[in-house]
Amino acid sequence: MLKLKSPQKATMQITRWVSDLDWRLLLLIIPSLSVLVFLSLSSTPIDSFPSLRSFIFNHTLLTSNSPDFVNSLPSGVHNRRESSVAKWKDELLRSRMAVCLVGGARRFELTGPSIVENILQVYPNADLFLHSPMDRNAYKFSLLKMAPRLASVRIFNPKPLNETESQVRVLTAANSPNGIQGLLQYFNLVEGCLQMIETYQKRKNFTYDWIIRTRVDGYWNAPLGPENFIPGQYLVPPGSDYGGLNDRLGIGDLNTSKVALARLSLIPKLDSAGFHQLNSETSFKAQLTTQHVPYLTKRVPFCIVTDRRYGFPPSRFGVPVAALSSPGPLSGAKCRPCTAACQGRCVAGVMRSLYKGWSWTDWDNGSLELCNARDQWERGWEKIFDKVAGKKSASVRKKFADLKKKECVDDFNEMKKRVSNWEAPPPEELCGLGLAV
Repeated sequence: MLKLKSPQKATMQITRWVSDLDWRLLLLIIPSLSVLVFLSLSSTPIDSFPSLRSFIFNHTLLTSNSPDFVNSLPSGVHNRRESSVAKWKDELLRSRMAVCLVGGARRFELTGPSIVENILQVYPNADLFLHSPMDRNAYKFSLLKMAPRLASVRIFNPKPLNETESQVRVLTAANSPNGIQGLLQYFNLVEGCLQMIETYQKRKNFTYDWIIRTRVDGYWNAPLGPENFIPGQYLVPPGSDYGGLNDRLGIGDLNTSKVALARLSLIPKLDSAGFHQLNSETSFKAQLTTQHVPYLTKRVPFCIVTDRRYGFPPSRFGVPVAALSSPGPLSGAKCRPCTAACQGRCVAGVMRSLYKGWSWTDWDNGSLELCNARDQWERGWEKIFDKVAGKKSASVRKKFADLKKKECVDDFNEMKKRVSNWEAPPPEELCGLGLAV
């Protein structure tokens, strides 16, 4: 009899077998493998079963998600797979879910509608938690009156954070636009959102099943699918990992999310473990590995809209900036609305020259087009955005281009009536900072 010491080793062994098998053979041996795994786990504590559940889910729903695999399936098998996805979506819609939205408003009139449409309206059972610094763009958050459910809003006046000895040892200022202070401010946004969620849970006397942590400046060009929710594992996008893990999005159950979002409070443990001079991505990876949180990467249909300028074409450690029109999934790569300056073979030549462990992103199957981001956004970017984003998003952009202060105040007051917890300046102040009339 096959003897396996743990569910994790069972998973690793079976994964190696699966990778070498044709799906037809796999369908024949699944029953036998199920018996072997059951026998190997017969003496395993019940709390180890999430690893097995995660494995089964990954290999029936996730690893079979590639177009080549799906196209090779007979229609009956393909239909059964679609049925499994639909059942999992139904289960997610019955679960308790929180969406943690963090960051400065910046171009939120462009990104906000896509977040509402492709996350909040896809999972209307999800409660929205907004944690953002107060600035002249904060008035743009008034568009969140479109969100199906509002749980908590915290818009605060940012102040410098004290830098402890352990934080200075663990973190590096290299490649951070605002040094270590910039990292701490970002970590504070993320962990602060977790604290908002925990406070809400206590007040309502329940716990969430899932937490989605995403950024205010993320533009989504397709819905967040149910295959991205993996019990017992934390999902992050591939690419843009800068030696660690891409931290521009995270999806996990409550237990994995508690670790993933504890960006500040786990720094002393990283210090004790001997980690030094980490950037945001490497400290994020160390966070998960030292706390034994399993993670996986999967392409996700969003990008980070940026006004920053980058060299073009990007060199080995350069930053490629995707055209918003790229089919994707872009998995959180930097992007802007532009007339693509590099397509097809040009993209292949550029991306092959980049170091894959830095600011690289997937580019196969024509999924990526590149902007020349050496200068500010090109004239006429509005028309480019409107064409890519569609009529609804274009109408929101146009509305905010001509938004009046009274309209903004009215929208925030409407939000305040629906939100359970409001920690923000008065609507008049939120709107008055960025709108003159």
